[in-house]
Amino acid sequence: MSSRKSYDLIFKALADSRRRELLDLLKDAPKTTSDLCDHFTKLDRCTVMQHLGVLEKAGLIFVQKKGRFRWNYLDVAPIREIYDRWINQYASPNVELLTKLKRDLEGK
Repeated sequence: MSSRKSYDLIFKALADSRRRELLDLLKDAPKTTSDLCDHFTKLDRCTVMQHLGVLEKAGLIFVQKKGRFRWNYLDVAPIREIYDRWINQYASPNVELLTKLKRDLEGK
């Protein structure tokens, strides 16, 4: 898959607040699909599964089936790629400027 198409899938996945919430739930440890469905009381299982499918297609999670359980794991590599490509290069000059401004204001 091309980088451009890959980035499109990642941004599409991150555009929905429920999918970002799913990623937050997976931040500390993998969870079963049932655990994730239990968290979203206003969504049915099918809807949660569709959101998980979008995240999986974007490469933001990977799934392992163990017995009857479907374990969902966060994959931070695509988020790091987004950070490196779209955020870091724009943030660094601003951080340096703020650091210089702070030093100047503090008289150091």
